[in-house]
Amino acid sequence: MKITFLGTGTSQGVPVINCKCEVCTSMDARDKRLRTSIHLQTENKSFIIDTGPDFRQQVLSNGIHALDAVLYTHQHKDHVAGLDDIRGFNFSLNKDIPVYGTEAVIKQLKQEFAYIFAADKYPGVPRVDTQLITNDPFTIKGVKFTPIEVMHHKLPVLGFRHRNFTYITDAKYINDEEKQKLAGTEVLVINALQHQHHISHLTFKEALSLIKEVKPRLAFLTHISHNLGTHQDMTRLLPDHIHLAYDGQQIEI
Repeated sequence: MKITFLGTGTSQGVPVINCKCEVCTSMDARDKRLRTSIHLQTENKSFIIDTGPDFRQQVLSNGIHALDAVLYTHQHKDHVAGLDDIRGFNFSLNKDIPVYGTEAVIKQLKQEFAYIFAADKYPGVPRVDTQLITNDPFTIKGVKFTPIEVMHHKLPVLGFRHRNFTYITDAKYINDEEKQKLAGTEVLVINALQHQHHISHLTFKEALSLIKEVKPRLAFLTHISHNLGTHQDMTRLLPDHIHLAYDGQQIEI
């Protein structure tokens, strides 16, 4: 299984133009964070979780040529806005691309991208095949995913577990029943927005606390705002088994 971090940043806490903070002025490529998304290669299949506004750039930058399905965590714009650029895969693979989401996600996609779902389609619009999922395990071409429902303030968001890998973003709270799904996770990706309290995102300390509770072999922090700090500075604060993820980073499990 190969994981590529397509983006580790967020629209939350976006700096104003000409921001002079250490992250925004950093020359370290690891501090240049596009909106949060990952690419998962497993069992000879290719999956992307979330298509944010930077989707096209992320796919091109990481040389992704195959795509079996897109999985959506939730319907916020920074996680779905790039759906239109799925058309590149329609052209190159000559097929509709399945997109998996909850009822709320699919409803939002149909509202925001009405032209994709119109009965009389304009030539060349993206071709997608919507697949409804709930908080129950599901399979895509024989590949099993287990959803983990987390709360993003009052909005339910799905994380996804595949084998011993778990990916969670935009979480603030996870109830005990859903935490049981994390048992035995060896590699955990979890959001850590900033140091200060936030109403809908885990802070740095809250993310570390969850990692301590789950006890994965490795953990990676994502959905990082510029308020968290530079990659170099934050790495100094982390134990050896916890890493600040960066765009383009690849891990193999």
